[in-house]
Amino acid sequence: MNVNISSVHFKSDQKLENFITEKVEKLFKLYDGIIGADVTLKLENTEKPENKIVEIRLKIRGYDAISGKTAKTFEEAADNAVDALKRQLKKIKDKERGN
Repeated sequence: MNVNISSVHFKSDQKLENFITEKVEKLFKLYDGIIGADVTLKLENTEKPENKIVEIRLKIRGYDAISGKTAKTFEEAADNAVDALKRQLKKIKDKERGN
């Protein structure tokens, strides 16, 4: 499984990329239909401290699961986005089982 990380208008450090890759790879263990993941990191130009945006798009057979979260740090936003994707994957698995 591959995780593509791209940052918009800034250069992310390796430590942040490793953290996000580790979090996203845990999703691959939850659901075996995931083909890959695209992660986009953005800095919003606002006065608020919650200006870090993480968008994660999981490529799944047949469709995609997408989550975007904003927080004070990229790590917090990534955690929130991964949690949202876990809920989406649970719904997808339940739907496939016919529940």
